[in-house]
Amino acid sequence: MAGGTSIAAPGAVMGAAPAFRFRPSSGALLVLGLFLLWEISARTGMVDSPNWPPLTRVLAVLARDIASGELPALVGSTLARMFTGLAAGTVAGVALGLLFGASRIARLVLGPTVELLRPIPIPAIIPPLVLFLGLDNGMKIAVGAITAFFPVLTNTAQGLRAVEADQIAMARTFGVPAWRRLFRVTLPAILPYVLAGLRVALALTLVTTVVAEMIAGEQGIGHYLVLMQFAGRAEEMYAAVLVLAFLGYALNRGFLALERRLIGWFFATGREG
Repeated sequence: MAGGTSIAAPGAVMGAAPAFRFRPSSGALLVLGLFLLWEISARTGMVDSPNWPPLTRVLAVLARDIASGELPALVGSTLARMFTGLAAGTVAGVALGLLFGASRIARLVLGPTVELLRPIPIPAIIPPLVLFLGLDNGMKIAVGAITAFFPVLTNTAQGLRAVEADQIAMARTFGVPAWRRLFRVTLPAILPYVLAGLRVALALTLVTTVVAEMIAGEQGIGHYLVLMQFAGRAEEMYAAVLVLAFLGYALNRGFLALERRLIGWFFATGREG
């Protein structure tokens, strides 16, 4: 209106905070719909099998085992092995990626070996690792480290190729020592690439650690899942599957939040795609 008078929207209150409205995404609605279909198919006999219990019974078992502390202990042992392997593989991947970027000879000598080993499926290396390392934690940690190593290595090398030569040349011009250039110029520049590789490695390491526990383990959520399958305890088996699903989702969301804090400047440039 004329005179600068404004008309508030219907129902709006001056100075009041906007009301919170829950708007579930289409993805969340799909998950809820699949859960509902699970319950209906088990209750109505659409899936007539003693190994397909209703979701409500699975959730009841899940709540019982969480309250007893059994599942948290299993998940904790799996995560401890997974993060130890992830850390070892990340350090090795970043170190070798930097070596590849700094030395053409290293690329020529080690590159073919890396490319030869990278396509091997991780489950295929578990039996040889069992022969060398046994069934203890060392084998499962090694599986996680090998899993994390290749995505981090690849992304580190790609990040080095993407680092602008002008940045390094300017640092050299001002007489910045090589070690300081590494920590002040190179590593900050390639950090988004390293974190992208680490995000991929995070999900893969969880998968392969659980697979290692399933194939050759006496501890962890993977061993528990197989044990419940052989015992015919379907509710406990599906409860373990649900735990793994939500665990993977939570790890990914947590990593995304951490990534936003570490390299907020990168996302601010609009280059996250």
